[in-house]
Amino acid sequence: MTDTTRFTDHAVLITGAARGIGAAVARRLAEEGARVLLTDRDGPEVEGTAARLRGLGHTARALACDVADRAAVEAAVAEAVAAFGALDVLVNCAASCTPDTPLFEDDPDDAWDRDLDITLTGTYRCCRAALPHLAASGRGAIVSIGSVNGLQDFGNHAYSAAKAGLGSLTRTLAGHAAARGVRVNLVTPGTVRTSAWEGRDADLEAIRPLYPLGRIGEPEDIAAAVAFLASRDAAWITGTTLVVDGGLTAVNTGFRAARGGWDDE
Repeated sequence: MTDTTRFTDHAVLITGAARGIGAAVARRLAEEGARVLLTDRDGPEVEGTAARLRGLGHTARALACDVADRAAVEAAVAEAVAAFGALDVLVNCAASCTPDTPLFEDDPDDAWDRDLDITLTGTYRCCRAALPHLAASGRGAIVSIGSVNGLQDFGNHAYSAAKAGLGSLTRTLAGHAAARGVRVNLVTPGTVRTSAWEGRDADLEAIRPLYPLGRIGEPEDIAAAVAFLASRDAAWITGTTLVVDGGLTAVNTGFRAARGGWDDE
């Protein structure tokens, strides 16, 4: 059962919140009492997501924000503080993933730059703008969304490099922010059923057996992990990477299947 009080009177800013994981995080934290500001590059869609939360009785606002734009990020943080009187939690969900070209040497610079600028540098911009307010709140927390792509090879060179960079940023920022009373953590999902997989049910079914727990992740699985790390239940946790991937990176299912009936020797 969801605890509806963990985030009572908390002010939360979420990037990439129009759909998928970001929207699920907004819903989960709102259900637990948070006042949420949802941001996304897609202004109309993020407003629709916020409107649905308001229709359920939650306090939710929306703002168009491109995390590649420093001024837009700073305006979003200022909007959250003005609307709610403080900022207690920042959740970084915004990301960009450009498909690789068949040959690495044909990858264009602009695709590399875009994925790193939104996924990694965008998170950096948001943390930089939010940190003074999170420190002032006395209960500040940052949770960013990484990916198993940052841990192992699952393709997508730029996206994977950016997600790996988030692991390092989480650790270094946690070291800096601890003295200011702010915790910084990373949630690292495996495959999650979001709009990026729309119309690709056959692809999801093909990779499902690779997951030891027998299913693809849902946005709500990731939202639950974010809620834990952002809450006081994780008061003594900072600088960590919480892998939420159904066992994908812990268990080599291909090897186990290949060894079949071998004995343990």
